[in-house]
Amino acid sequence: MGCCPSKGPCGPRCGSSPAPALDPVPRPVPAALDFPPCGVTVVPWPWPRWGVRSASVCAVPGRAQPAASGPASRRPRGTAMAFAKLQKVLISDSLDPCCRDILQAGGIQVLEKPGLSKEELLVEIADCDGLIVRSATKVTADVLEAAERLQVVGRAGTGVDNVDVEAATRKGVLVMNTPAGNSLSAAELTCGMILCLARQIPQAAASMKEGKWDRKKYMGMELNGKTLGVLGLGRIGREVATRMQAFGMKTIGYDPIITPETSAAFGVEQLPLEQIWPRCDFITVHTPLLPSTTGLLNDSTFAKCRRGVQVVNCARGGIVDEGALLRALQSGQCGGAALDVFTQEPPKERELVNHPNVICCPHLGASTREAQSRCGKEIAMQMVDMATGKGLAGVVNGQALSKAFAPQTKPWIALAKALGTVLRTTAKQAQGSVQDPLKDAESYLAPAVVSGMLAGGRQKEVTLVNALLLAQEAGLKVTATHNDVAPEPHGSAGLLQVSLQGTPLRVAGTLQGSTPVLQELGGATFKQPAPLAGHVLIYRAKASEPSTLPTLAGLLGKAGVQLQSYHSSGAVAGEQWSVAGLSAPLPDLTELKPRVTEVFQLHL
Repeated sequence: MGCCPSKGPCGPRCGSSPAPALDPVPRPVPAALDFPPCGVTVVPWPWPRWGVRSASVCAVPGRAQPAASGPASRRPRGTAMAFAKLQKVLISDSLDPCCRDILQAGGIQVLEKPGLSKEELLVEIADCDGLIVRSATKVTADVLEAAERLQVVGRAGTGVDNVDVEAATRKGVLVMNTPAGNSLSAAELTCGMILCLARQIPQAAASMKEGKWDRKKYMGMELNGKTLGVLGLGRIGREVATRMQAFGMKTIGYDPIITPETSAAFGVEQLPLEQIWPRCDFITVHTPLLPSTTGLLNDSTFAKCRRGVQVVNCARGGIVDEGALLRALQSGQCGGAALDVFTQEPPKERELVNHPNVICCPHLGASTREAQSRCGKEIAMQMVDMATGKGLAGVVNGQALSKAFAPQTKPWIALAKALGTVLRTTAKQAQGSVQDPLKDAESYLAPAVVSGMLAGGRQKEVTLVNALLLAQEAGLKVTATHNDVAPEPHGSAGLLQVSLQGTPLRVAGTLQGSTPVLQELGGATFKQPAPLAGHVLIYRAKASEPSTLPTLAGLLGKAGVQLQSYHSSGAVAGEQWSVAGLSAPLPDLTELKPRVTEVFQLHL
């Protein structure tokens, strides 16, 4: 339905002008999805027992749907692009100048202040949108709390041990790193450490500087034919393995993520850890520091190793238990160790460092000109790409945002958030739960629906980064299922549905061009889909009530607000929903409320 006075505030885009028809051939969208009922309890808010009973995006490859004209063709707000508004970035560690130059060329203001104390950092970070660090700056929960405008933390390197990722996620702050930036430098240092252990090069060099000529003392070993155990077969681990194979070493390894077939392709035989310990002449670790990897080499595992095993740690301090390592060195169970990292840096306990069979470096894994330039360049380019909407790389805690930058998924994220917002608003009187969709799309549509549902709650801001965490903390469980059933050849261009478990309340929408539109609300279907973008007023009233629309027109005239679109649904139980697109929100709905069952305004 579309009708309003021909004069007055409505203007030419009122619903009396039929909306553009949908192309009968659906536009390409993510794979078809469908979910069964799933209940989820929400604790802090008085909502209903939600279930995204069926959320589906259906697609049939074919001609793209033409964009709608008028307000429906505008780019929707509320997508992850809100993350991209970076104006000022603080660089708090020493980085290659190219990092600053790239950011400034991208239109971002840069504040370079390496070596800040924690108190100084708390002051400087207050008005910054982004923060770039290496390993010196500790981005703790209180630092994040002090950063009121912070949107992204960039780690110019691989590990994020110095960033409280959980606290950042809870606040909706994106964390990114440059996982490939220093891989070659770290791998080359590891290989150098293995060579130094085999031939005792540092000890022999130090002896020469003392004026000695100890040829017999520094008897070494060949690497050819020796077995190297590589624990962690990511970028660095595989680079180490392939390089040491050139010395004739047999490489075995372990990684819980990399498949044996993948590791076999670069010459590493994967084995269980229990089989690795007794077979190795050398062991090198290349894992992140996690609860499961802390103390990976300890008294128990050293006892299972071949006597005289050589150990290298250029990854993270704590993966090798330093106390256990010292005891193994003293007993001869470990023949030598090469350490670039320590549990405490710089190490205060010197007994391990001073052991004659230990080679030490002051955390030099990424300390090459090439790695520093590469990491600085990569993290700056990642931030500029994010700020300009080109893409997102190196994401640690916001994988949903990666999809949010793709042109074909941005509108679906906006639609999912808008439907979540509408459902949350219309169901505000019940106690609730939610569920969400989609094959290959749940990673971004589930957080999008949840962000719409949680918006306006106790959290300062709900984003695609923190939506699922906040939902979990609120007792709101989100699940996703799907099927691959395609729509009918002349069916919808793809329909996303969100419904309440055990109730008839459901919202369904699709896209016109790039604009989310509402097709169904509470069982009532809109003959012409209603745009869900910008300022929207939604109300439910008796279909027989003749004064509702004139009253709305009068309010618009008094407030000087333009009616940009107007759509009404079919009647259900004598009532119908109406959706009005406005140029600005109405300041007072007092005159309208007596004529409607319910009314609310949204900014989508």
